[in-house]
Amino acid sequence: MKLNIALLAGDGIGPEVIDQAVKVCNAIAKKFNHEINWTSALTGACAIDAVGEPYPDSTHEVCMAADAILFGAIGDPKYDNDPKAPVRPEQGLLKMRKKLGLFANVRPTFTFPSLIDNSPLKRERIEGTDLIILRELTGGIYFGERGRKDNGNTAFDTCTYTRDEIIRLAKLGFEMAMKRSKKLCCVDKANVLESSRLWRETVQDMEKDYPEVTVSYEFVDAVAMRLVQWPSSYDVMITENLFGDILTDEASVISGSMGLMPSASIGLHTSLFEPIHGSYPQAAGKDIANPLATVLSAAMMFEDAFGLKEEAELIRAVVNKSLEEGIVTEDIAGKNKAYKTSEVGDYLSSRIN
Repeated sequence: MKLNIALLAGDGIGPEVIDQAVKVCNAIAKKFNHEINWTSALTGACAIDAVGEPYPDSTHEVCMAADAILFGAIGDPKYDNDPKAPVRPEQGLLKMRKKLGLFANVRPTFTFPSLIDNSPLKRERIEGTDLIILRELTGGIYFGERGRKDNGNTAFDTCTYTRDEIIRLAKLGFEMAMKRSKKLCCVDKANVLESSRLWRETVQDMEKDYPEVTVSYEFVDAVAMRLVQWPSSYDVMITENLFGDILTDEASVISGSMGLMPSASIGLHTSLFEPIHGSYPQAAGKDIANPLATVLSAAMMFEDAFGLKEEAELIRAVVNKSLEEGIVTEDIAGKNKAYKTSEVGDYLSSRIN
């Protein structure tokens, strides 16, 4: 199979972890007789530095022509520390999501048997955790009307959702639940927010179309608590943009490291696959960043974008092997030997044979 993949390395540790994922993908392509056409493009701070904007039209053209996108990370301290910066790397991420129609972020959370004691949570609380959070990506407060008034002393951000936006995401959630444990949790703040009441009302109307799915409705503050107390009680969760942003980062600590969790963003035109971590600028160029989340994102890409399940399972198997054998970076090595980012990538690609 010929696979056309856009490669957006981005900022910070993005290029380093993307390089390891490319090694693994190329090894998979060789083993299974696929042809990968990689096309690199700029996004984030590096794009601002090069052309003055974080998601240039040239990058959008590359993404639109691709079958899938493998993405690293966006962000740079020189923008984080300047609240008055007119252009910011994160604006590129929002623009990319909107222009590509990346409306659903799929974030799995699961545990690795060999690393279960690395989690800050007790073993008995997290054993058996296997959940998916579906976060709406192109609506809500991040895209609503915003501004300042009263000579800049009052600021506002507006959370707006349409019924169609909610239906689009909830449909994915119901379909995923049907393939799993047939449990769906809608996370909202319907006791306070009108937008949340629309979410709850819309999902309730959809229940009749999925009679086998058991649906629960929980307030986001209660979920934030339960997610660290009984994460294994959840299966598929759906929620709006801001709540999903926060809850998915909270869920990421369950595995023991943010460097372990992959994600996908499902789009109208194409889909994007990326690690859940940020650009981690403090580690950039030091060859110490954990590449496993990016490699596992590539596994999601093979399965979800191309239907290549065997290839995806092989990638996951070699990742599990690296964890069992301790071929890991410093964030999870503990007192054991820590391997470099590139060494982990070399190990993984060499085991695909």
